[in-house]
Amino acid sequence: MLVFILRRLMQALLVMLTVALIAFSLFQFVGDPLTNMLGQDATPEQREQLRRDLGLDRSFAVQFVHFVGNAAQGEFGLSLRQGRKVSTLIGEALPATLELAVCAALLALMVGVPLGVYTALKRGKALSQAIMAISLVGVSLPNFLMGVLLMMVFAVGLQWLPSNGRGEVLQLGFWSTGLHSWDSARYLILPAVTLSLFQLTLVMRLVRAEMLEVLRTDYIKFARARGLADRVIHFRHALRNTLVPVITIVGLQLGSLIAFAIVTETVFQWPGMGLLFIQAVQFADIPVMAAYLCLISLIFVVINLVVDLLYFLVDPRLRAQGAH
Repeated sequence: MLVFILRRLMQALLVMLTVALIAFSLFQFVGDPLTNMLGQDATPEQREQLRRDLGLDRSFAVQFVHFVGNAAQGEFGLSLRQGRKVSTLIGEALPATLELAVCAALLALMVGVPLGVYTALKRGKALSQAIMAISLVGVSLPNFLMGVLLMMVFAVGLQWLPSNGRGEVLQLGFWSTGLHSWDSARYLILPAVTLSLFQLTLVMRLVRAEMLEVLRTDYIKFARARGLADRVIHFRHALRNTLVPVITIVGLQLGSLIAFAIVTETVFQWPGMGLLFIQAVQFADIPVMAAYLCLISLIFVVINLVVDLLYFLVDPRLRAQGAH
């Protein structure tokens, strides 16, 4: 067990260092932050002085080592666009992104699982076939297009929901939330629905496929032969075994929701990490971009590490392999 954990931790560390190196290398060629900060009329002396102040006159290796050392302490330097600590900017944007991603994941589960069960149990019915046909929309259409369509219908046309922003937030220590009142929570509905649509269809189709597979197994046939009610067979036996891979997929998809919320946050001007990253790209704010990618990579690595450890605990075959 200890060897397995150490091996996974070493792999995770190697992945993080590789991502940090790639990100830091690529962003050296993204625009000129000095021009953005000083303008076109700056003198060469002013540019050189600012370059020294920002540490951009150092070699690439020295800058990277300095970046990794600070990142290990939770510090990513100063934003070239705002002149504030990057850790502070991410700390302000992270609650908004996590709130959006978690609500989208819960929505995908609460709607996707029942629809998946229904389409599996009623697969020959017209409504089931209609749901499967409509689900292709969630898979096929990109997020930004769905966001614009929902905004046009519910914000511009019906004027039921706000079209952008986060509304008034309540500060709870380092955390901020917009769920403290209905007026603020209304701002979350359209972005959360937009972000959850692809995950919802994925969960629904996965539940349906797993449910159909489980219903064909021998122990389900034996349960029917014993005379158990369909409700007991479907929800106590079949659904319980169906949700095991679903929970795993949803756990991994949570990282995707956080990473790929960029488009949704941009469409709805949601003040999260995705919008912060887009603004950093437009300004060639290298510290913010590198910190964002490292943080997203860390989230993926941690989620995958947790899933690997859970599999190791659940599956005795992995424990047997780890012992050799």
